[in-house]
Amino acid sequence: MKSIFIKFLFFLLFFSCDHSSDNNIEIVDFKKFYSKIDLSENTTYVINFWATWCSPCIKELPYFESVNKQYEGKNVKVILVSLDFPSQIETKLKPYLKKNKIKSNVILLNDSKLNAWVPKVSEKWDGGIPATLIVNKSNYNFYSNPFEQDELLNEINKVLD
Repeated sequence: MKSIFIKFLFFLLFFSCDHSSDNNIEIVDFKKFYSKIDLSENTTYVINFWATWCSPCIKELPYFESVNKQYEGKNVKVILVSLDFPSQIETKLKPYLKKNKIKSNVILLNDSKLNAWVPKVSEKWDGGIPATLIVNKSNYNFYSNPFEQDELLNEINKVLD
């Protein structure tokens, strides 16, 4: 009886603990996503549009994670905007984030009106990913190409200087 009770306690403790890097991925439409960016404050946003099914996105994602760590506490916010399917949060997105120890803020953008919101991000954007915005109250820089780590750091530092 005692061993059953101990197993039960272990079971409760194990399944009540948070074992993933981010169990609560916010699902938003473009309007709600856009409202999260406050260009009136002294913050530079590094926003990467990506998906787990996009191999160039996956290749560059560690660079954004590095930026998140390197600029922590320096008014730089990294937001990883996933374009994965909402139905795959549990099967693909969360397992990927956990496996790769992603600590950056991840938002799932669920807005099927691509023709309406893509041009609001940039008139130059055709909707392909990866795509990145580096913005603050003085700069609005859009990049439709994948980054190498040094290139990403250089572009961020141009905006910060």
